[in-house]
Amino acid sequence: MDDGRSENPTRRSTLRTLADLTKFRLNALVVLTTAAGFVVAGAMPGANRSWAVLGWCVLGTACAAASAAILNQVLEAGPDARMQRTAARPLPTGRVRRVSAWVMALVLGYAGFAILASFVNLLAAGLAVGNIVLYAAIYTPLKRHTTLNTIVGAVTGALPPMIGWAAATGELTAGAWVIGAVLFLWQMPHFLALAWMLRDDYERGGFAMLPSRDPDGALTAAASLATSLLLVPIALLGVHVGAAGFVFALVAVVAGSALAVLSLRFVQERSHARARTLFLASLAYLPIVLGAMCIDRGAVSIEASLRGGAANVPLEPIPEPAKRPRLDA
Repeated sequence: MDDGRSENPTRRSTLRTLADLTKFRLNALVVLTTAAGFVVAGAMPGANRSWAVLGWCVLGTACAAASAAILNQVLEAGPDARMQRTAARPLPTGRVRRVSAWVMALVLGYAGFAILASFVNLLAAGLAVGNIVLYAAIYTPLKRHTTLNTIVGAVTGALPPMIGWAAATGELTAGAWVIGAVLFLWQMPHFLALAWMLRDDYERGGFAMLPSRDPDGALTAAASLATSLLLVPIALLGVHVGAAGFVFALVAVVAGSALAVLSLRFVQERSHARARTLFLASLAYLPIVLGAMCIDRGAVSIEASLRGGAANVPLEPIPEPAKRPRLDA
């Protein structure tokens, strides 16, 4: 009797193909940062704190991110086949036909826009579609022509939390730009360290990544240090604009300083080991800092802390104690 076990390998293979095609691990980060943007924005006055809206926002953004990932692989099937890191992807190995990938990407992109436009708002939907265009039509072609592609790629990574913010508030206020800037700056040491370790592989693929055009790594390491140093003051702007409090500030200073120290060591010794340490530290930085912002969201205010609420929510006046009636009245 067939107990279904014979189908498991096929099912697992299909799921693995879908995960590879949509860059599941990378887009899991997209989903988490989108959710973080929504949660932090929830402390803003008049923000939408609905779990349903958060769910639709995450689903729509995930569809849009998957669409961008598939389009990227369709356009880079040739270079991917030449790189050890990407040679086993679905398109180079023939597990998925190019036309099928095109159709899937278009369907997912349309679904992402439709979900966000119908159940969230048009601003979030527009940002998601804009990110697909930026990632597939601008960032992907630039990778073969200029090292500045990393800056454009960092913009695409900065937009997901801003989509979450837009979903909660319907606008992009100062807090949205701060959290987006943190994501933008974080990606520089994170990706440059990874690209330094894989510089030979990127060279085989024909990509114009900075480390593959920077033989001694001096410029790569300097760029990592500069952007790491900027993380601390930019993150602290979150306190200034009322998006986070003292606990977040402390965490941001410690985490950002640690990343800067590791970047400095990479400047001093441009080795695979130093780059790997910086890369792993960058993986830890993001969930720690965004987690602190989600927990300690809202403006700094002693009065708000005493009341257990965010300072950017209008406080109810404290009633004066009732006057005792005079006995001689």
